[in-house]
Amino acid sequence: MNTSKIFWCKAAAIALAASFVFSANAADKKVLVVSVTKGFVHDIIPTIDSLVDKLSKESKEFDIEYVRTEEDMQRLMTMESLQNYDGVIFNNTTGDLPLPDRQGFINWIASGKGYVGLHAATDTFAGFPPYTEMVGALFLTHGAQATVDIIKEDPNHPIIKDIPDNLVVHDEIYLFKNFHRPTVHGLLTLDKHPNTKQPGDYTIAYCKNWGQGRVFYTSLGHRKDVAEKDWYASHLLQGIRWSLGLIDGDPSPTSKWYTVSKEEAEEGFTPIFNGCDLTGWHYRNPNGFKSWSAQNGMLVNSIPDGKHGTDLITNKKYKDFTIRYEYMVPENSNSGFYLRGRHEIQIFGEPADAKPQKGGDNAIYNHTAPSVKASKKPGEWNTVEATVIGNKFTVIVNGIKVHDNITVDRATGSELDGNVNDPGAFFVQGDHGNVAFRNLRVKEITNQ
Repeated sequence: MNTSKIFWCKAAAIALAASFVFSANAADKKVLVVSVTKGFVHDIIPTIDSLVDKLSKESKEFDIEYVRTEEDMQRLMTMESLQNYDGVIFNNTTGDLPLPDRQGFINWIASGKGYVGLHAATDTFAGFPPYTEMVGALFLTHGAQATVDIIKEDPNHPIIKDIPDNLVVHDEIYLFKNFHRPTVHGLLTLDKHPNTKQPGDYTIAYCKNWGQGRVFYTSLGHRKDVAEKDWYASHLLQGIRWSLGLIDGDPSPTSKWYTVSKEEAEEGFTPIFNGCDLTGWHYRNPNGFKSWSAQNGMLVNSIPDGKHGTDLITNKKYKDFTIRYEYMVPENSNSGFYLRGRHEIQIFGEPADAKPQKGGDNAIYNHTAPSVKASKKPGEWNTVEATVIGNKFTVIVNGIKVHDNITVDRATGSELDGNVNDPGAFFVQGDHGNVAFRNLRVKEITNQ
């Protein structure tokens, strides 16, 4: 064999070997990273682009291609071109993007592709409902950047496995419309407004199925210092991996139907609020402003400026019982939990160092001050257990007994009626201020 032929045979062998090495190292998935904007341009976009590039190279599980201009979108996101990709990341996209086929794109996701939406991705295609339905929410507004306590709704989900418990974040927190919690699997949330701190359900991150596809959205990452955190990198990486089907994680809607624990059920406790709607309750004034709602397992009273709320009453009446519940009240807000519809356990958003008084938090209102200050500062959840047998009342707040078998033989104000010895309904005061309750359950006591 001549030397020339030997050279080319060796070269071909080297090239063939190199092609095998390339194939072995090539990622299995291909992802488009889209940052085209037709509205507000977020300055975090380059930081996120760089982070995704880093995650791609380190994981070696997916390759990326950037879509940064209208021309890129027209070239790479036709229905024909999209067949070459397994997923897409919308990096702070805004406005009506120049997608060649918007409905086709939605259908492409539903065919089994992955979608990851970051922060302003919900501020996209506001006038195209199929996109909003797919992504799960539509941006409404945001207040000033705020420091918030993040709640992990499903601590075992891989998308949030590296997010610290009790995480406190300072970021721009979005408020949404057209968000329907029964359609998503909750990952991260808030139980109060990021700015006003009024109780309510304010989602941060979630995942869901879309047809055969997988959708993950997180609103975190407006600020560079947030996007540079290790936990945020993990949050994004695991969201990408999950959307591509590389890892498992529950996408089913999170159930917030409240059931008591096995132990409490054996004791005889049953729920009086199911966590999802107002079944079993009615308004004291049927014509009043409907201020109460079920929000992500909470019974929330929200009174807009200029409105007057309405008390909410259980349909069933009770004589002797032990009632357990949790409440959260904002600073300076005023509410109450009524036993038998006549005796109010006061709820007031007072300072943590406030002195016990008849009108203060956990007082039997206008009757007996709590023996000690046991409630937490406004905005934190408190646990209450109240036992009523005849006209004897015992109340325990956060594990501390604040009323010990005291006699309450008269109504305390705003009562439903004056028949103090008869069975009566529970009711939660809605005409004063905002408040939230959760985990409401009762055990009826007989043969005393």
